Amino acid sequence: MPNSYFQFKQFVVQQERAALKVSTDSCLFGAWIADEVKSKKLKVKNALDIGAGTGLLMLMMAQKVEALIDGVEIDEPTYEQAKENIAASKWKERLHLFLGDVKEIVFEKNYDLIIANPPFYEGDLKSGLSNRNVAMHDEGLKLDELLKIVDTNLSDEGCFAVLLPNHRANKFIVDAEACYLNLIKRADVMQTIHHSYFRTMLLFGRNKPEPEIKSLSIKDEKNEYTPAFIELLKDYYLYL
Repeated sequence: MPNSYFQFKQFVVQQERAALKVSTDSCLFGAWIADEVKSKKLKVKNALDIGAGTGLLMLMMAQKVEALIDGVEIDEPTYEQAKENIAASKWKERLHLFLGDVKEIVFEKNYDLIIANPPFYEGDLKSGLSNRNVAMHDEGLKLDELLKIVDTNLSDEGCFAVLLPNHRANKFIVDAEACYLNLIKRADVMQTIHHSYFRTMLLFGRNKPEPEIKSLSIKDEKNEYTPAFIELLKDYYLYL
């Protein structure tokens, strides 16, 4: 059974009521986004997390980026848990969470950064838990719907980051171009150097640069975290 909480260096994520728990790939994604914003010196005043879950990505962003960060979560128990996590953090004044279906929300502003860790298993075998199905499958938000929401709510100079199963990345990149979202950076992720890619992190923008393509392994041949993983997570994980 997963722990009821996940302790980071500067915050704690309580998760006993959340549909999905903290995972290594979601932590990697949060750290990767924050690093991209800092290293590329992206001007992010307002950010939006679609499908905020426990508030993990909002908190990871807030630790590194001085921005106002909104989040939307459709599952009420998960939303309540995320609210508690945000309220317990040192960045609570900059973080605002909304309960509801992002497809039905009319936002009052455009965002400089939109992030999403969307449903993974479109068309795959579903569990018996409805909130988990919304979180992990396409019952709550399909990828084409996500792209339309991003296109509507992203500023002209804004960026959009998403975490996907590797096998869905190529089609998503093509579909994103149809919404005037062009690939800036792609990072394909494998569990260890002996495994195939299982996740892909993508960063899009309105401009059309030559995309940067990289790969990253979480662990090495000794089953220890790789230097690249440690560099991204060292400010978050307790024992790095």
